[in-house]
Amino acid sequence: MSTPTPPAAHRPSRPVTQREYQFPDGVTLLSATDTASHIAYANGAFVRTSGYSCEELLGQPHNLVRHPDMPREAFADMWRSLKQGQSWTALVKNRRKDGDHYWVRANAAPMRRGGQVVGYLSVRTKPSRAEIDAAETLYRRFREGRTQGLAFDRGLIVRTGLMRWASVLQVLPTAWRVRVPIIMLVMLSGATLASALVGGDATTTAALASLGLVGLLLANGFIESQVTTPLRHIVAVAQQIASGEPTESVPLNRCDDVGMLLRAINQAGLNLRSLVDDVQEQTTGIETASKEIAAATSHLSGRTEQSASNLEETASSMEQMTATVRQNADTAHEANKLATSASQIAAKGGTAVGDVVSTMALITHASRKIADIIGVIDGIAFQTNILALNAAVEAARAGEQGRGFAVVAAEVRNLAQRSAQAAKEIKSLIADSVDKVESGSKVVSSAGQTMADVVSQVQRVSELIAEITSASAEQSTGIAQVSQAVNQLDEMTQQNAAMVEQSSAAAGSMQEQAQRLSHAVQVFSMNKA
Repeated sequence: MSTPTPPAAHRPSRPVTQREYQFPDGVTLLSATDTASHIAYANGAFVRTSGYSCEELLGQPHNLVRHPDMPREAFADMWRSLKQGQSWTALVKNRRKDGDHYWVRANAAPMRRGGQVVGYLSVRTKPSRAEIDAAETLYRRFREGRTQGLAFDRGLIVRTGLMRWASVLQVLPTAWRVRVPIIMLVMLSGATLASALVGGDATTTAALASLGLVGLLLANGFIESQVTTPLRHIVAVAQQIASGEPTESVPLNRCDDVGMLLRAINQAGLNLRSLVDDVQEQTTGIETASKEIAAATSHLSGRTEQSASNLEETASSMEQMTATVRQNADTAHEANKLATSASQIAAKGGTAVGDVVSTMALITHASRKIADIIGVIDGIAFQTNILALNAAVEAARAGEQGRGFAVVAAEVRNLAQRSAQAAKEIKSLIADSVDKVESGSKVVSSAGQTMADVVSQVQRVSELIAEITSASAEQSTGIAQVSQAVNQLDEMTQQNAAMVEQSSAAAGSMQEQAQRLSHAVQVFSMNKA
């Protein structure tokens, strides 16, 4: 229904398809508004049936779902009744978001807190097809202005004007339903008594007595039909509601105290029914969610256990890696020592080769000096040979006296020639030695350069090994820290696994509680026969 709404400003036109939407039987559509008729709450059934989302409904005027085929007189009567603190019941045609419509039997009532009206509550049920057809015809007559002599009164259709008497039993207060037959009986009894006292004939007195008896029977039947039977029906409905038995709302076509009492009891039953439906829907959601949580935590527990196993293997591998890196660091440290020693030895070798190069240079220099001396000796031999030739020439001139001198000169010449030949050979040997010494010097110099390069490379290797040693030490420290972190992670994973087990147990308990709550609500299940 459209909960009481004061005359509202013009709202933008919305689609109307005239297609009827059938919501499930036994479903209650509940909504609550504030005093300005803005939606404050709507249950799931109302949200689904309206076609709007909950966010689209909350805070909006309730005439958002009003259908243009509804006569204005109906809502004016509803608003007037609720303002007087009375409930209102009638069939209402509502519009869905897509323009389709659905019919409901609307039951609206004020909500009071501390004696003050704080809003309006509306509970709707599904009417029968016969009721819908009758309401469709009647509301069309209202829209077309063909309802002269008819009006809404607290949701009922009553006659007005000259035909107002035809609706007297709809609006007659309960007290007068009892007073009228009593007054008539009193009048008949008084007439009978007066006739007997004034000495009327027996026939008249008997006729009055018979009329009084008939009046008594009629009065009893009237009170039975107008008071006792409706009250029995109300008691039966109240007992059904109290026992949690499903019941169909069968309103009386009257708006006196008895009719309003039945409305109030029906409203209470519908409120309870709607509450039970909402609780059932929520508990179903809780049960589903708890099952999903239990399944998810079960899967999470399995994955956590697998992660814990993997972490244990990782921790073991990290320990092995830590030992290997530590061993590598020790080996690199020893290699660094050996490289340092080799570098020192290579440096000494380089120094020795340098000394050899220097010595070879000295030898080369001395060889060159020897060659120079040999040159001098060769020159002396040449001069001696010249002198010997001159001496021989002079000895020949001297004749016999110079023969001995000639012999000596010849020997000197031979000695000079031999000295020259020896000097020549020595010079050749010295030159060859100088060449070889120079070649050796070059080789030794090259070896010295090579040794210098070796020393440089060994020093570089030593530096690299030192860096490797330092890096290995840092790596060992880092892996030790990683290993410690893995151990901590393993411990936390074990704790998480325990927490997951607790969460799974809690979810299982939640599921069990939701099932128990659902079972408890089913005791008052009023939406199913």
